[in-house]
Amino acid sequence: MRTVNIHEAKTHLSRLIDAAMKGESFIIAKAGRPMVRVSPITAPEELQQRRLGFLAGKIWVPEDFDRMGQDDIVSLFDGPA
Repeated sequence: MRTVNIHEAKTHLSRLIDAAMKGESFIIAKAGRPMVRVSPITAPEELQQRRLGFLAGKIWVPEDFDRMGQDDIVSLFDGPA
């Protein structure tokens, strides 16, 4: 991926946008440090890697999870029973 500095990006913005619209994404850097990535809106976003099941067997949800603390919650809203 091409990297351009801020000055170059300001000077050639129209040309860089045209290139990005053709699928050539680029990075704008400040003092050599990457700051932003420019890509066309129509480009598919990079998929975040999902880690399904990484806690399998390490956590436990009790059977009465949806009723835990029910009396305390009711008394907080309605006052003491």
